[in-house]
Amino acid sequence: MSVKEGTQIILLNPRRQVLMYLRDDKPEIPYPGMWSLLGGMLEHGETPAECVRREIEEEIGVVLDPDRIEHVRTRDLHYGREHTFFAPIDIDIDDVVLTEGQRLGWFSETDAAATTLAYEDNAIIAEFFAGQPQRETIR
Repeated sequence: MSVKEGTQIILLNPRRQVLMYLRDDKPEIPYPGMWSLLGGMLEHGETPAECVRREIEEEIGVVLDPDRIEHVRTRDLHYGREHTFFAPIDIDIDDVVLTEGQRLGWFSETDAAATTLAYEDNAIIAEFFAGQPQRETIR
């Protein structure tokens, strides 16, 4: 049996806030009604980078520039392998049409730490912020 592989992305705005979505509140899905990073499962023959770009376009209608996406790390967790990426983003979430989940929200480092996130996202976000330089704007 092969390992399930998924992707997620830390989309960081110029105010150092991470874009998250509130998962649907359906008992048949993992982590119903919890906040999570955006992402999804790899399709056959797809690379993790291709997957995360596809998922973001499908879920929020944003086409990410492949040259602005950085691989953060890959973790093996109890539910499978997770590839985490980072990209700077500057969007107004009120203009986004969300196709999955209940709503979008911006989370500061403090907000994320104070919220129990799906998919063990607290650990990856804390690790990400610990390694990020303080800066006013993103490249």
